Amino acid sequence: MKSLATARCLIAALGLIIFSPTGFAQVGTNPGLLNPNLATRAELEALPQISTELAEQIIAKRPYLTGEDLHAVLAAGLSSAELEGVYGSLFLPLNLNTAGRDAIMRVANMSAKMAHEFEEYRPYTSLEQFRQEIGKYVDDAEVARLEQYVFVPMNLNDSTGDHFKTIPGMSRKMVHEFEEYQPYENLAEFRREIGKYVDEAEVARLERYITLD
Repeated sequence: MKSLATARCLIAALGLIIFSPTGFAQVGTNPGLLNPNLATRAELEALPQISTELAEQIIAKRPYLTGEDLHAVLAAGLSSAELEGVYGSLFLPLNLNTAGRDAIMRVANMSAKMAHEFEEYRPYTSLEQFRQEIGKYVDDAEVARLEQYVFVPMNLNDSTGDHFKTIPGMSRKMVHEFEEYQPYENLAEFRREIGKYVDEAEVARLERYITLD
């Protein structure tokens, strides 16, 4: 179980080194991880720890806006060992500026020292800053592996389509709509305008990746 998760992480890390954009990405590329807000029933059931019943529960509780929301669903039916295995394959990207210590420690192979370093450099303004700071302690491959678990919220008015397209599940049309209404006066305007195209749950899922600070 653990070897499968490790293999997936290594594959993901290699993919990040080769394919990850470094100039604008604000959400880490995570080809080795399923996103609980986007994974299909079949993808969830393919995980050895996830039963059909649990897959249905995961889908029913969407969208997950924090790691704690997902953890509450998973922890109700899985042992600690099973949870460790699941988090090696299924993970909700962490907001680098707000995630709590418990959520950070759920990252596969996370140490208390590295969790401290994640918190030490807040607030992060870009993934490039994360790469530079965490790169003081581990090599490029490990930075790339860790990056797949995180994101830095992007400012709605300062970000471009290249930033927006890194949001998981983002379509070309939705990238256009994000840009169409710039500048936004407040998040209420964002919810109103984007709500013309998707339901409230999807607006909430998208909103976790952006800010107007």
